[in-house]
Amino acid sequence: MKQIQAVHSEDFKSYDTEKIRERFLLDDLKATDKANFVYSHYDRMVTGLITPVNSVVDLGNYDILRADYFLERRELGVINVGGAGTIVADGTSYDLNKKDCLYLGKGVKDVKFSSKDASNPAVFYALSAPAHTSHPTAFASHADVFSADLGALETANQRTISRYIHKDGIQSCQLVMGLTSLANGSIWNTIPPHTHDRRMEVYFYFDVEADQRVIHFMGEPQQTRHIVMANHEAVLSPTWSIHSGAGTKNYSFIWGMAGENLDYADMDTFPVAELR
Repeated sequence: MKQIQAVHSEDFKSYDTEKIRERFLLDDLKATDKANFVYSHYDRMVTGLITPVNSVVDLGNYDILRADYFLERRELGVINVGGAGTIVADGTSYDLNKKDCLYLGKGVKDVKFSSKDASNPAVFYALSAPAHTSHPTAFASHADVFSADLGALETANQRTISRYIHKDGIQSCQLVMGLTSLANGSIWNTIPPHTHDRRMEVYFYFDVEADQRVIHFMGEPQQTRHIVMANHEAVLSPTWSIHSGAGTKNYSFIWGMAGENLDYADMDTFPVAELR
């Protein structure tokens, strides 16, 4: 499992394009019939993709976890961004269509991922954070979770935000997780931009067409930088960094956080006019 160390905000100011991509961009996550994870030193978040096509993929164990099995001291949130698939957790089967979510708590030992149709395989995006106690396995369909429409076409940021794992939804130790889909004609996400002093965040972009890109903005509000991102790529956001983006066409993204609390609204916003 690849590891990424934490970066100080003062050091970040001197980074060039390649170093920013090396230290924050999670690319090459998608691998056929494999679980591919990255271990971040930001709140010990593990981020990855499981892409079963021709065979069942097990949630394996990794030396970096120093555990008897993956979820011995961790929890896991999974959202399917591909075709229909199935997750079997300790013998219980859960079917996930696109944008459905499954939460697996501390202590779940045997986890298997599979696709219904190899020609349209499931793509399971997963986030895992350390857990101090066990919460029950919970499934949420995209149609049934709390959703809110925000923004407007006039400002090119009309979007629907769906919350899955949060203090008023699926219960967890510290993982918060949901997704945002932009309407046709809208390209901006997370306006006004904000930071989270009490937790880190990961953005995972999907439904980005092959010839399109998302320009993801990060850094301190008066010291912004950007990363150009493609489909099925993720980016780490430290506590000191804003996280916002503009696409060359509309797209969707999954946001996930871990840290001090489960309050979705715990953020410090910055007016667009103050950005530099």
